[in-house]
Amino acid sequence: MSLAAGKERFATTQWSMVVAAGDAGFDESRTALAQLCEIYWYPLYAYVRRRVDDRHDAQDLTQAFFCHLIEKQVIARADRNRGRFR
Repeated sequence: MSLAAGKERFATTQWSMVVAAGDAGFDESRTALAQLCEIYWYPLYAYVRRRVDDRHDAQDLTQAFFCHLIEKQVIARADRNRGRFR
């Protein structure tokens, strides 16, 4: 079993962190956003990697996804009532 094997699974959603990351007026927003990116980067990369042959392309696609989330402030629209943060 590889060291990364356990990291391929998505963590249980920590909604307080998601809300904090999406609230630009919150002082800890950047810290929460950084934590979310750290928690979700590898599982998303693993998902993409299973579908894309080249690991560099998979890394670029994963990074582009996070850029989209941040630039378009998608996290601010996350809704706990709709389920998990996936």
